[in-house]
Amino acid sequence: MTPNICRVLVTGAQGFVGKNLVLRLREQAGFEVLTFVRGDDDAALQAALSAADAVIHLAGENRPASPDAFELVNAGLTRRVCDGLLALRKPVPVLLASSAQAELDNPYGRSKLAAEEALVQLAQGNGNPVAIYRLPGVFGKWCRPNYNSVVATFCHNKAHDLPVQINDTNARVRLVYVDDVVNAFLQALEEPIAGLSRPSVAPEYTITLGDLSDQIDAFKNCRSNLVSERVGTGLTRALYATYVSYLPVEKFAYGVPTYGDARGVFVEMLKTPDAGQFSFFTAHPGITRGGHYHHTKTEKFLVIKGHARFGFRHMLTNEVHYLETHGDQPQIVETVPGWTHDITNIGADEMVVMLWANEIFDRANPDTVTSKV
Repeated sequence: MTPNICRVLVTGAQGFVGKNLVLRLREQAGFEVLTFVRGDDDAALQAALSAADAVIHLAGENRPASPDAFELVNAGLTRRVCDGLLALRKPVPVLLASSAQAELDNPYGRSKLAAEEALVQLAQGNGNPVAIYRLPGVFGKWCRPNYNSVVATFCHNKAHDLPVQINDTNARVRLVYVDDVVNAFLQALEEPIAGLSRPSVAPEYTITLGDLSDQIDAFKNCRSNLVSERVGTGLTRALYATYVSYLPVEKFAYGVPTYGDARGVFVEMLKTPDAGQFSFFTAHPGITRGGHYHHTKTEKFLVIKGHARFGFRHMLTNEVHYLETHGDQPQIVETVPGWTHDITNIGADEMVVMLWANEIFDRANPDTVTSKV
């Protein structure tokens, strides 16, 4: 072992989880990645095991042409890994990506259980630290659609305007996100495991097929209604990243509403359910925009390009206040309820201004009253 370098053998490196794991390992200092993939022979496996300081065993068969392949690959390959380590007398740590279906009495479940049992014997007989992860449905980027992942299928098909089939909208699925799986594996490498353990990956999510379909539809619809889902945390964050990863290249960009007149243009960018909306507008030299007040609505303006003068007048006292901002010295200017306000381009070039409002504009209740400064 080269000092400070851990050589990690990843079996199934060309599979969905394997692709994500190998990329992450190569991003990290201190790891060298060895791979064993479909088509490699026993000699390649033995050579990789001989060089490895740790093994992450992902290789498996999910939907073979014959049920016999479950036993051949899931159990048989695992036994070959164990036999190879026994022959080399290498008590290196082994992480196994097993399946929650190891609890089920079907050909796939029995083969995964047999793989687990082989590694239990390795831990007991050769002293290898072994961690067995019984994973529920794993989802994320690069998962094969229309195969064995409902999330991948829904995301891919909806991103490509293809239909999906749901037999029971109330059926629930258990899910873990691929980034969380990879993080768990990396943590096990960085904080070495001992003995035989059966860790879980957190967080684990549950969702009905109907809700999953509706959520992905909402992601898709945000391009037309501009309303973003709450994509910053948890399952929604992971599902959104997964959905976007299936967009074809011709859908990497999309148009947004643009309203133009003699003053310049106004462009809506993004709306949120509970944190307002984002827009930007332009103004030609000498043009004034605004000239209204709000009772409750608030806004933030950021001049990105140009020279602006903001005017304010209190609706009760008639107190007047002016301030100037420049694009090369960014400042946020807030509008205050009860003060009418406007913005004038006092520069020689077009002015570009970013605008945030605390609520989505409601034409039926705009909370915008015309009044000059």
